[in-house]
Amino acid sequence: MNKKETADVIIVGAGLAGLVAAAELGDAGKRVIIVEQEGENSIGGQAFWSLGGLFFVDSPEQRRMGIKDSPELAWQDWLGSAQFDRPEDEWPHKVAEAFIEFAAGEMRPWLYAQGARWFPIVGWAERGGAQAHGHGNSVPRFHITWGTGPGIVAPFERRVREHMDKGLIVLKCRHRVSQLVRTNGRITGVAGEILEPSSVERGQQSSRTVIGDFELAAAAVIVTSGGIGGNHELVRQNWPTDRLGPPPKQMISGVPHHVDGRMLAITQQAGGAIINSDRMWHYTEGIKNWSPIWPRHGIRILPGPSSLWFDALGNRLPAPFLPGFDTLGTLKHILSTGYDYSWFILSQKIIEKEFALSGSEQNPDLTEGGWLTVIRSRLAGGAPAPVEAFKRHGEDFIVRDNLPDLVAKMNELVGEERLDYGRIHHQITARDREMDNSFSKDAQILAIHGARNYLGDKLVRTAKPHKILDLSKGPLIAVRLNILTRKTLGGLHTNLNSQVLDAHGKPVPGLYAAGEVAGFGGGGYHGYNALEGTFLGGCIFSGRHAGRHAAANI
Repeated sequence: MNKKETADVIIVGAGLAGLVAAAELGDAGKRVIIVEQEGENSIGGQAFWSLGGLFFVDSPEQRRMGIKDSPELAWQDWLGSAQFDRPEDEWPHKVAEAFIEFAAGEMRPWLYAQGARWFPIVGWAERGGAQAHGHGNSVPRFHITWGTGPGIVAPFERRVREHMDKGLIVLKCRHRVSQLVRTNGRITGVAGEILEPSSVERGQQSSRTVIGDFELAAAAVIVTSGGIGGNHELVRQNWPTDRLGPPPKQMISGVPHHVDGRMLAITQQAGGAIINSDRMWHYTEGIKNWSPIWPRHGIRILPGPSSLWFDALGNRLPAPFLPGFDTLGTLKHILSTGYDYSWFILSQKIIEKEFALSGSEQNPDLTEGGWLTVIRSRLAGGAPAPVEAFKRHGEDFIVRDNLPDLVAKMNELVGEERLDYGRIHHQITARDREMDNSFSKDAQILAIHGARNYLGDKLVRTAKPHKILDLSKGPLIAVRLNILTRKTLGGLHTNLNSQVLDAHGKPVPGLYAAGEVAGFGGGGYHGYNALEGTFLGGCIFSGRHAGRHAAANI
């Protein structure tokens, strides 16, 4: 075995939570080793691929858009979504309450001081659509960072690299941890394998060929290794069948192959407890990437409210299972049909205004961070270029000039005559008749009018109401929607200091966890449902707590 190196703290994983923790430790003058199983071009982890959305409360952007928000309203929404109901939810509840305070207070100015900026139109994600005290965001809170995911990673990577230049932080890529070393009841280091050098692009599946081993020692270890979304076997193993029904037979991946959940079991073997492993967050609007980067690569459609949503048998989904409203409720409903896919039917006008794709690489205008680029992309004729590319090349997209041909092609795509044209036509025609008035009994049409009462949605996210079968609105489009794996809502049990707890609820000396591996804090601070913008925010919040507490206590 190679000579053992030492540091004050070892961080396992160079994603956002790990970078935040490392930056805080470096600022405190601590010596840090970051170990990362992928290459150096994977710094930033899943945050790099994200849209860069953050959950702020009562922000200047909200106030400029006429949105009245408050910590009290945000906490009401959080509790209605989380639905904490287990004894082990004590720390998740406390972490969630502290995060709301952070999101309403220090988070934005702290990030602003590091150079982060946000798109001025606040997005309204996960609207819920049921009752005021239930799941969902009562108001828009999704703040897209200029530069998207790379833009939120950048300030922390910059701080880490500054400390690397000073010799305080060392980054060891292609180092895969397989053991947390425990000495006299305390975590004192890590051990694992050195993988062969890799030249694959960011996100591509890299080699697992071992060329050596290593052991590192430190006074504390912070685990920031991410979730399980790239490991479909582990997703199915933890699937909440009692709540959502049987796991899908077919899923696509919203995260790369290396998001494998290995460190959960490794940390558990070292004495850390895992809670809420059955809580997870997967999307129902997944489409297969026509130019994939990782295995089973899927992209999520971020839909506006107007597309008509049908199950695999051609039945329109009931409220509140509308586009952008209730992720897990919609997932449960779709799986109850016995199939693991569904359909959007929409017009060209809807796709132009309402379709966005999740991820930094699918939003080059926002990722480049230039106003002129955004204006050209979002306000010019046609859908944004990445959306049009999927419409032309994506295997889940069908474009036809009339409904009979569209339905026929939909059946052809799945290889069975599951959809009856007459039934589809009846439901769309019934919906279209409701467009003759500015009021309606149709819940989705009410939701469309409600969305357009918010200036941000009217400007960039909601098409002017029209009849789907109006040929002047362009060709008809059908999109097959797949189940897309994404986030782990449970994980390593931690306290507010991001210390990992054992089976008795006591801190494991020398051991911390932050980010998705810790359910973004506490072992599941979202509870059963997320409000969006809280994944990156949770990485920042828990990573900061881990770094600061470790720095003060070693």
